[in-house]
Amino acid sequence: IVRKLLPKGYNIRVYDNLSPQVHGEFFQIPEDLNKNVDFWKEDIRDKESLKRAIENQDIIIHLAAETGTGQSMYEISKYVDTNILGTANILDCIINSRNCVQKIILSSSRAVYGEGKYKCKIHGFVYPGTRKESDMKKGFFENRCPVCGTPVTLCATTEDSMLHPSSVYGITKQIQEKLIQVVCSSIGLPYVIYRYQNVFGAGQSLSNPYTGILSIFSNLIMQGKMINIFEDGLETRDFVYVDDVADATVLGMENDNANNLIFNVGSGKRVDVNTVVNILEKAYCKKTEKKITGDFRVGDIRHNDEHVHTARKREV
Repeated sequence: IVRKLLPKGYNIRVYDNLSPQVHGEFFQIPEDLNKNVDFWKEDIRDKESLKRAIENQDIIIHLAAETGTGQSMYEISKYVDTNILGTANILDCIINSRNCVQKIILSSSRAVYGEGKYKCKIHGFVYPGTRKESDMKKGFFENRCPVCGTPVTLCATTEDSMLHPSSVYGITKQIQEKLIQVVCSSIGLPYVIYRYQNVFGAGQSLSNPYTGILSIFSNLIMQGKMINIFEDGLETRDFVYVDDVADATVLGMENDNANNLIFNVGSGKRVDVNTVVNILEKAYCKKTEKKITGDFRVGDIRHNDEHVHTARKREV
């Protein structure tokens, strides 16, 4: 996003705690960014530094969050503290301190939909809840109708679909959205909310064990190590290239027609995990051992099929 904004002449301040889980222990800010942005290594939970950081800024692009779906299920307070309190701090500073903020952009997540929208032959559109651990231990991974328990057909999840997150992470993103909507509406501050799909591309962490199967699988293939494919490998995700996400984010920042709206941002195409591994092996011209283990993470969704508004420029 910074690289999209710099050629446009914006004065940019980056506020980031450079979490080692995301950036590694010895991360260095790229030279072109370090020279051209005002970088603050600070934590969004520190309200006093946040207050100083937004003092003379016109627009806030709020990307700060803990993002591991599986990790959120056992590090609950960490996710609530960062994602919810951090967002509350931003809004608190906007309302109670001197600043010139004119718009806020929130990076939310498709995780707010949980398993998303399905169709039951008997009950019509339904929204399955979190899959049962007891079923997944038996190898039953597909969703069922929450009313009658019969198999259901996956449908495209639109922005007006029911929100029913199936992870602590998803809950925190939903609360972020509601905080932004309620507070900004009360003071007449425009906002744009983006529900990102699975973002991949240049700059992605190669060491974060909780997000980004493309980078994780790439590392394993290049090192000749076995890939542990969770569930049965038929779970699907929508992978969207980082440049497309950055373009969408900047567009919402600059275009007032997007004000006070919510958008899914993805490729509009779902890909199963087995296919992802095959594509990566072909791209690297290297085969590796693969094992479909049936392992699973509580809180992970089965499929990802969103109705999206951005043009698909690149595919996995």
